[in-house]
Amino acid sequence: MNGGVLLIPFLAVRFLLPSAFDSAALRRAAYFAPMQGSERLAYGVYQISNTGIFLYLFFLKISAALSWPFCAGAACYGIGLCLLSASLVTFSRPDRGKMKETGLYRLSRNPMYVAYFICFLGMALLTRSVLFLGLVAVFQISAHWVILAEERWCLEQFGERYRRYMGKVRRYI
Repeated sequence: MNGGVLLIPFLAVRFLLPSAFDSAALRRAAYFAPMQGSERLAYGVYQISNTGIFLYLFFLKISAALSWPFCAGAACYGIGLCLLSASLVTFSRPDRGKMKETGLYRLSRNPMYVAYFICFLGMALLTRSVLFLGLVAVFQISAHWVILAEERWCLEQFGERYRRYMGKVRRYI
């Protein structure tokens, strides 16, 4: 089976689910905080690696033989989709201008990025592609810099409340 089929549920969750809760949610989820200095380069690498992940999947095959990579990959992919769904449901509920501190945001300041990584890791295992895994690593490293810019923006927007949140909730897991 072609690896591109893995994008169907992923993209449905990522783009259709937010719109079901609030018409502005998709726009909010697509917003990136203003970047400074080397963050701009990281943002470019983030976008290129994300595009590479999506395109490269169409050149890969899913190895459906019952094996540990297939089982681990299916589990990671499924868990990633569930985590992404749960974080998007919380993120997409309309409460304009407020910080998200409920749902998975009680456990991680960036549950969507965690979910992306777990889902992409599952895709790498399902396709058994070391090159794809390398793209996922580049994506995740560059995402860290994007997250740092987002956290700076959140501090500017929410001030002391976000600082307290940072003290209580870990960046990832």
